[in-house]
Amino acid sequence: MDFDFSDDQEQLRDAVRKWVDRGYDFARRRSVVAAGGFSRLAWSDLAELGLCGLYVPEDQGGMGMGPVEGMVVMEETGRGMVLEPLTHSLIAGALLAGYAPPEMQSQWLPAVASGEALVVLAHQERGARYKTDICTAKATAAPVGYTLTAIKNIVPCGDQANAFMVPALLDGALALFLVASQASGVRTRGYVTQDGSRAADVALTDAPATLITRDGQAALAHALDIGIACACAQGVGIMDKTLALTADYLNTRKQFGVAIGSFQALRHRVADMKMQLELARSMSYYASLKLNSPAPERHLAMARAKVQLGQSMRFVGQQAVQLHGGIGVTDDYIVSHYFKALTQLEMSFGDTHHHLGEVSAHMQDTAGVFA
Repeated sequence: MDFDFSDDQEQLRDAVRKWVDRGYDFARRRSVVAAGGFSRLAWSDLAELGLCGLYVPEDQGGMGMGPVEGMVVMEETGRGMVLEPLTHSLIAGALLAGYAPPEMQSQWLPAVASGEALVVLAHQERGARYKTDICTAKATAAPVGYTLTAIKNIVPCGDQANAFMVPALLDGALALFLVASQASGVRTRGYVTQDGSRAADVALTDAPATLITRDGQAALAHALDIGIACACAQGVGIMDKTLALTADYLNTRKQFGVAIGSFQALRHRVADMKMQLELARSMSYYASLKLNSPAPERHLAMARAKVQLGQSMRFVGQQAVQLHGGIGVTDDYIVSHYFKALTQLEMSFGDTHHHLGEVSAHMQDTAGVFA
């Protein structure tokens, strides 16, 4: 299997890396956090690079690219801990292109690709614990379209979004709907999360909605699998940068007149961090390559990848803090922010324990054969 990236993919990586280095440094990120965790200007920069339309077909104004390009982009945005919800733009592009009726695609996809419309997935509910078959949201047929009543939690940039993709029960089965944020019956309460990004609780009370697809379970599972692949790639980028910062610190910090990086015990711990990073990188590749596979195979691959990424992110983040000592938890030093980003990312789209349960259930079904 060829794991070399094409020239186009390398050029895409280089373009995103240059923007992160020049346009989204630590100082700018801190200013975004201070302003509430979301910047329309940064979002416009991402749109100008064409990243919002990465999964939008070319005939709808997007780039029409695939999972490997998505992995490349998310890995580079991870290095800079970019707060804007690019993952959800990729999810919106893929879901609307794959499940929405043609008239909805024509209305929304060009706006998603241009960055004019921020469309996010609003699926989490209290008590569901990452399970997609637990849903209290209700949809009711109306004279024109449908109305939704629901409470969704931790919706990324929920109070800044232009529309939500909302799973809800329709005639006893899960369907997926699009709800405009300015529609009647929509209320949001925004807040900043632990890693500095923005989220909101969204309450819908008889809010007008447009049906994306009645096959909501399949669409939601696909959306979450895209999210997992993006989280894996983003985690690799964050860990790569965290390891580099840690190694640099060990080579400059001195005790007893020598750099602490010369101490064998600390070198072994850095080697363990590197091993976890490379394990995570290989599983991120695996997740991206499986993203277009049939649904059962795809879903299992994402669970496997997220288990390894979760374990690696926790290990690398904790070791980085330990090796830095007290400075590793100070707000003025960047490593503490990488640690918070890794900790929150480990819980995104299902935490390690949840996905370990998914993998374990499959192994029971196949008599313990990991296949």
